[in-house]
Amino acid sequence: MKLYYSPGACSLASHIVLEEAGVAYSAEKVNLREKQTESGADYLAITPRGAVPALALDGGEVLTEGVAIMQYVMDSAKPGALPAAGTLGRARLQEALNYVATEVHKTYSPLFRGLEGAAKEAQLALLDARLKVIEDRLADGRAFLTGAAFTPADAYLFTVTNWSRPMGHDLSRFPRIEALRARIAERPSVQAAMKAEGLLK
Repeated sequence: MKLYYSPGACSLASHIVLEEAGVAYSAEKVNLREKQTESGADYLAITPRGAVPALALDGGEVLTEGVAIMQYVMDSAKPGALPAAGTLGRARLQEALNYVATEVHKTYSPLFRGLEGAAKEAQLALLDARLKVIEDRLADGRAFLTGAAFTPADAYLFTVTNWSRPMGHDLSRFPRIEALRARIAERPSVQAAMKAEGLLK
């Protein structure tokens, strides 16, 4: 398998999960502006969407969308590591993944486009409201987003909340999320993926 990624982008979550699964894989950096891989390949020929992550499978197919990639990797490499399909546990995992994807990730996205003034303040207020839902969910003392076990949803939340600091967004209002981030950051899989992407020395 080969992961196509951009350092620190949402593809970091898939990178973390590949490390967590202990699966053999390679990774290639993508210049998203030029739509070219580090080896000089046309990235649009790999995935017409031109976005990361993309996972080239050994059989020649390419899987896109981080939520799909992360579940596929864990299900195929470590069967039973995630809750089984059809269980409430799996539904809770998909609930968390979809919330991070559609409510948190997509609320950060406009901030990359240089919002200023009132528009930026409104977007940050919306982001705070989305994060408060997670902060409140963690009030029951759970160790991770869906309970006692680390899942791809935690990798995804960690990845997107990494964007707060460079955007001038203060996460200190969410102490439970900050504590969760600290637990996630300690995982060897997270450190390995971040080092591979040049995000840690």
